Amino acid sequence: MIGRLQVVLNRVNKCNLSGIHSWSSNSSRQLSSGIKRIGVDDPRMSRIVVQNGIVHISGQTDATANDIEGQTRNVLGKVDTLLQEAGSEKSNLLTASIWLKDIERDFEDMNVVWNDWLDPANKPVRATVEANMARPVLLIEVQVTAAVEE
Repeated sequence: MIGRLQVVLNRVNKCNLSGIHSWSSNSSRQLSSGIKRIGVDDPRMSRIVVQNGIVHISGQTDATANDIEGQTRNVLGKVDTLLQEAGSEKSNLLTASIWLKDIERDFEDMNVVWNDWLDPANKPVRATVEANMARPVLLIEVQVTAAVEE
């Protein structure tokens, strides 16, 4: 099996891949298909992917605040930063997915912070669910998509 994999990899390496992608830095790359990946240093994911005028950001969490209000504020600050890095902003939001560790306890307080942050004239579609988190300290994770001028 390993021998076959090596043969396949050797064939791929011999192919002329010029024009398939160009690297703009070690933390960003642009594919010829129009997909731009920003923040690719993490081996598991890109922080931002932009394609066809849509920005997709990775799920954002915060482990510095001890309550849902603080974590929500910090997470939404990260969302703002990533949208700005991609050339967009919260007024261009299309979708929002929110995961809460304890929806019964935190839904109302999270919504207060969300509503204060949100552009009321440009609300996205949104889903909020309860989920186990990757680490016990995490209370919320937020992922959004937004429109961007390319």
